[in-house]
Amino acid sequence: MTHREKRLYLIKELLSEMPQYRDMDIPDNAEEQKRLLRSLMNIRSPRPIGTEFLKVQDEYLNEEVKEKGVTDCDTLPVSPINNRLALWRGDITTLKIDAIVNAANSALRGCFVPCHSCVDNIIHSVSGIQLRLVCDELMTEQGYDEPKGKAKITPAFNLTCSYVLHTVGPIVSGILTKKHCEQLADCYKSCLELASDKGLKSIAFCCISTGEFHFPQKKAAEIVVQTVIDFLQTDKRLEKVVFNVFKQEDYDIYKRLLG
Repeated sequence: MTHREKRLYLIKELLSEMPQYRDMDIPDNAEEQKRLLRSLMNIRSPRPIGTEFLKVQDEYLNEEVKEKGVTDCDTLPVSPINNRLALWRGDITTLKIDAIVNAANSALRGCFVPCHSCVDNIIHSVSGIQLRLVCDELMTEQGYDEPKGKAKITPAFNLTCSYVLHTVGPIVSGILTKKHCEQLADCYKSCLELASDKGLKSIAFCCISTGEFHFPQKKAAEIVVQTVIDFLQTDKRLEKVVFNVFKQEDYDIYKRLLG
């Protein structure tokens, strides 16, 4: 199958699972088809699917990643204040690294809003539907929502990293409190401890809680950088921690803190 044929196959298979969408017209435009495929993946509940679908999906998603390009974390310049720290503005799903961190919601099964711009949605969309399935297994076994400040690890499937660490950050709906700050620090500490305990050497953090969860960006960065530096002073196993940002404002904030 060509790349386009794989995309159409995946769309048709997902539509066939949903009676309300079976008669939907598939657009001719490639970008619209990509958006439809991502939407169908986003809304799909965690349930088993055939091996042929997964084979085609994995081939398709890997081709998509190659088209976007991959950045190796080893090529990133390190911070003048600590040679185990790096700042990078880019798409976290294209970073070749041991693990990336996903800012998850408390259900920990990904974002179900079609094509939502949150990092949770983006990571699940690029990883493939297996990520939701394995997260569902973890959460079903746990039997309750994921507490803020904890961390879980899963395979990365079709991402360019090896693992995904999932953590739930604090939601700031009013005045920023001391508890919010402690919970944010706990997110980073939990991920660092888990990565180190699993023998990982490198990890990339997105900006946890500063988007949809409204944690003030400058204060968050100050907490994050200090938390990571404090951890690395006592832990010698992790070799590189990358602060991944998407917005120019976040890049400027971290740039000032990291030298």
